[in-house]
Amino acid sequence: MNLSFYSAAVGAEQQQQRLNVQSNNIANISTSGFKAQKPSFSTLMYGTIQGVNNETLTRGTGAAVTMADTDFEQGIIVPTQRALDYAIDGDGFFALYDPRTQQVSYTRDGSFIASVVERQNAAGETETVKMLSDGDGRFVLSNRGKTIELTNETEKPAIGVYTFASKDGMQRLDANRYVPVAKNGPALFGTGTVVSGSLEQSNADLGEQLVKVIEAQRSYSYALKMVQTSDEIESTVNALRT
Repeated sequence: MNLSFYSAAVGAEQQQQRLNVQSNNIANISTSGFKAQKPSFSTLMYGTIQGVNNETLTRGTGAAVTMADTDFEQGIIVPTQRALDYAIDGDGFFALYDPRTQQVSYTRDGSFIASVVERQNAAGETETVKMLSDGDGRFVLSNRGKTIELTNETEKPAIGVYTFASKDGMQRLDANRYVPVAKNGPALFGTGTVVSGSLEQSNADLGEQLVKVIEAQRSYSYALKMVQTSDEIESTVNALRT
């Protein structure tokens, strides 16, 4: 079958993936601390063949979305006047510790709450304390790497700000969180400043995302038209053979 059929089919499917990324960005326009993704394309199975006049010709089967890079550019910081809302002005993440899995994840979303937790004190008695958390069972870490106990909700705890030598390829999790991969290296102290009573807005620009959605839709329709044309060529060839 004509290679253009396969190239067009791959192209349509990849534009659908691109559209999914842009749609997710748009859906999170109002999500605090959200970082937009940018799909990256690369060629598939490209090689060279020798032409009639010994010229070198390139052939292949299209392009594919290899990864969706995360844009960690800072969003606008907006005051909320809520005591347990925090934003980071500059580089860094809040660290969240999950006692169920022992996992530490990182986020720019500082919409925290005071969670009531029962624990045993030194005397072996059960006591109730308030911990700074994300509301999903994960606790915010201080600048000493410890969970933060709140004596009252108006205090300003020493919330830790952490970063990595490279943020490229950090794995995205649910609830607007990230975990580092091997190439990111160990966690370091971030240079950003914690701003209380404020939240960082999403850095996804609605106008830009809508333009990219239109681009993806147009590319998708052109790829489908190419599939249709390739099929018509094959039908014509088959008709001539009979």
